[in-house]
Amino acid sequence: MTLIDRTIAFVKAKLDKAEGGHDWFHIERVYKNALLISKDEDCDLNVVQLGALLHDIADSKFHDGDETVGPKTARAFLESESVDEQTISHVINIIKNISFKGGNFGQKFSSKELEIVQDADRLDAIGAIGIARTFNYGGFKNRAIYNPAIAPNLNMCKEEYKKSEAPTLNHFYEKLLLLKDKMNTETGKKIAQARHKYMENFLSQFYAEWEGEK
Repeated sequence: MTLIDRTIAFVKAKLDKAEGGHDWFHIERVYKNALLISKDEDCDLNVVQLGALLHDIADSKFHDGDETVGPKTARAFLESESVDEQTISHVINIIKNISFKGGNFGQKFSSKELEIVQDADRLDAIGAIGIARTFNYGGFKNRAIYNPAIAPNLNMCKEEYKKSEAPTLNHFYEKLLLLKDKMNTETGKKIAQARHKYMENFLSQFYAEWEGEK
């Protein structure tokens, strides 16, 4: 088995029974997106693959907001595989800087590999799958689907964003519809355009049905 094969096996085992929007299949989709984007970019493919596979190994949402669990888990695994420190450090920086976190978060690290994995992850947050993941997580947290009396908050700080209990539909305005303009790569931007339009059409249909117009 290659390092990538062993990493896949590790992630599958670690995310067994994870919430449906952050399970192995999410990782697999992000991994495939990253490979697709990488075809048009000058990058270290090994770092991209490891970053994509390990980016959500321990999402802070499921660890009481602790953002250190993911990087620690990834580092322990990579060290057990005798991966060189330069690669480990790069992958850890991808994990630490990939998240949206309300959009009001300044990245402290940048690289082409981070841009690729970040785009790959953001693509899985929009379009048809993004819609499905959003409502799956809303159900997991027992949130209202929609409440016209609660407006989206577009100016949340990182901590407010993490603690938000707003209706699921607000998440479209607080994150999903913003991602199209935050893509890094040309491939990511192109794919995001179509997925963004799909979400806009969904919202139009949703509001029409809510008001009994269709």
